Amino acid sequence: MQSTPARLMLKPAQLRLLQEIAEHGQLQLAAQASAMTQPAASRMLAAIEAQVGAPLFLRQPTGMEPTEIGLTVLRRARVILREMHSMAADVTALRGGLAGSVHVGAVTGPAVGTLVSAIRQIKQQSPEAEITVDVMPSRELLGHLAAGEMDFVLARILPEFESRDFNILQLRDEKVCFLVRAGHPLARAARVTLTELSDYEWIMQQRGAPIREAALAAFASVGLSEPGNIVNSPSLLLTIAYLAQSDAVAPISDEVADLLIRPPVAAGFAILQTRREIRVSPYYLLSLRRRPLSPLAMRLRDTVIQLSRDDVWPRPLPPR
Repeated sequence: MQSTPARLMLKPAQLRLLQEIAEHGQLQLAAQASAMTQPAASRMLAAIEAQVGAPLFLRQPTGMEPTEIGLTVLRRARVILREMHSMAADVTALRGGLAGSVHVGAVTGPAVGTLVSAIRQIKQQSPEAEITVDVMPSRELLGHLAAGEMDFVLARILPEFESRDFNILQLRDEKVCFLVRAGHPLARAARVTLTELSDYEWIMQQRGAPIREAALAAFASVGLSEPGNIVNSPSLLLTIAYLAQSDAVAPISDEVADLLIRPPVAAGFAILQTRREIRVSPYYLLSLRRRPLSPLAMRLRDTVIQLSRDDVWPRPLPPR
């Protein structure tokens, strides 16, 4: 019949004392390192050995040396103390917003113009922080946020969502520009009119998307029908590829255009200079009222807010 393994219930202070004894070889030095008196350390060691049921150290003239059982206990004690130290460090990092995970979402403009810079700042200070970002239309973002699947989003408020469920902070609106490849026939024109543009091929987001609706409203405001030759796609990557291979025109946010035409990307595109300024309704930073943000999410949120307030748009464009 097998005997039941002894159940040891050693406290962190006891484990630290054992470690100090092994390191210093003398009970008096171990007691000083553990911030206790030698009699107190002697009583604690006796209690530990009574619980183990065997001596942990041999008392030699030259000092205290671990027994075979003592070496086994010390090996485990060191592992436990390392884990406890690591746990304390993890908790401190989490409480300070230096670690943990955060899941956020944004529409394309603020994702490119603000969120990227905010994440870079956080990662420079907290490389272990796990940050997940989804870029999608406002309706999908609000759906994920309402379901508790994201910490906060940069999106527009839609009537089908109950605004009382959210903490809402207005950030800024977006300017819409018309992007073409650098070799487009109109790329070097000082000014282009919507009449000139109406006969060109276009690639736009799906109907109902704010940037598309703002562009079509600009045509309607001067008495023009919407362009008849339109490719529909919500994909920014496909839009870029299509523009690069055609004379199509795409309405996109100024922030995305800024990324594409400036170094280091400098992807061979140009912004058409028009007489009319087109703007889209503001986007907001939204989080759930019922779900408090973690320290890391709060740090990222505050960085986004600060960058949004510091940024001045539109930025001057480089000469073409």
